[in-house]
Amino acid sequence: MSLHGKRKEIYKYEAPWTVYAMNWSVRPDKRFRLALGSFVEEYNNKVQLVGLEEESSEFVCRNTFDHPYPTTKIMWIPDTKGVYPDLLATSGDYLRIWRVNDTETRLECLLNNNKNSDFCAPLTSFDWNEVDPNLLGTSSIDTTCTIWGLETGQVLGRINLVSGHVKTQLIAHDKEVYDIAFSRAGGGRDMFASVGADGSVRMFDLRHLEHSTIIYEDPQHHPLLRLCWNKQDPNYLATMAMDGMEVVILDVRVPCTPVARLNNHRACVNGIAWAPHSSCHICTAVADDHQALIWDIQQMPRAIEDPILAYTAEGEINNVQWASTQPDWIAICYNNCLEILRV
Repeated sequence: MSLHGKRKEIYKYEAPWTVYAMNWSVRPDKRFRLALGSFVEEYNNKVQLVGLEEESSEFVCRNTFDHPYPTTKIMWIPDTKGVYPDLLATSGDYLRIWRVNDTETRLECLLNNNKNSDFCAPLTSFDWNEVDPNLLGTSSIDTTCTIWGLETGQVLGRINLVSGHVKTQLIAHDKEVYDIAFSRAGGGRDMFASVGADGSVRMFDLRHLEHSTIIYEDPQHHPLLRLCWNKQDPNYLATMAMDGMEVVILDVRVPCTPVARLNNHRACVNGIAWAPHSSCHICTAVADDHQALIWDIQQMPRAIEDPILAYTAEGEINNVQWASTQPDWIAICYNNCLEILRV
C-alpha cells in the first residue's frame, strides 16, 4: 500500500473507549493494520483491529472482540514473512493467543501457569520472540517470569490448532515484575531482561537460569515500569521509573552506570520505542505534556540535551509504537484516539 501519493502525514482513528494497549501488525500483506485494547475499569473490555483503507485514506475497524479486563499488552506474531498463522496475543488475567480471520477473531488458547488453582496472578506484560515465534515470555505481579512454548500443531481439516506449554518459570525479582523483553544478543532466543517494583533491571539466559545479572538499580529504588531493547545494537536498552521524568539508557557491558539520561521531559514518561532501523534514535512519550519526542543519542556518553523532533497530541499519550516494518511511521494513542505519524 503506497500512501506516499497522498502525502498525508497524520492519520487518526477514534475508538469508542479509552485506548491503552496498541501494536502494529508486521505481516507484509497487512501493512497499516493495528490492534487496540480498551481501558475500561470493569470486567468487560474490548480489542479492535483497525486498518487504513487505501481508497478513503481513513482508518476502519475490521473486527471487534470481547476481552476480560483491560489488555496490559497486545502483540501481533512477529512474522515478517507471513509464514505462520495470523495470530495475536494479549495479556491481562492470562496470556491469550487469538487467531485472526477476515471476518472474526477466535480464541486459540488460554495459557495459565497456575495449574493447581483457579487463582491467577495478573500479567503485567509479555514479549514474543522475534527469532523464534514459538517462544513467548510473560511477567507477573507474583514476582515471576514464565517462558512459554507454542505449538502450531498439525493441520486438521483446514485448521492448525495452536497450543502452549510452560517451558520454564522463574522468580525474577523480589517484588512485582512489570515488563519483560527478549534480547537479540547471542542468537536472539535465550536471553531476556525484566524490570520490576524492586527498581532493578535483571538479565537472564535460558541456558543458565541458576543466576541472573543485575544491569541497573534505581538509586531511589523506585519501581521500573518499562524496558525496551535497542533494535539494532543489542548492547543498549532503555528503561523508565514510575512517575519518572527521564529515560535511562543502559549498556549491558557497563552494568549499573547509565550511558545516557534523556531528562528534558517536563512531565512523567509513559512510553519508549526505539527506531527499528537506526541504533541511535528513540521515541519517548510524555503524559501530562501530551508530547512524543524523538531523540538522537549518537553522541553518547556526552549529555543529550534536547530531542530532535517533538509532536504535541491533543491528550496524554498512553502508548507509543514505532512500526518495525515501516520505519517512517510511529503510532501513539491518547484518550480514545490512535494517531499514526510520518516521521
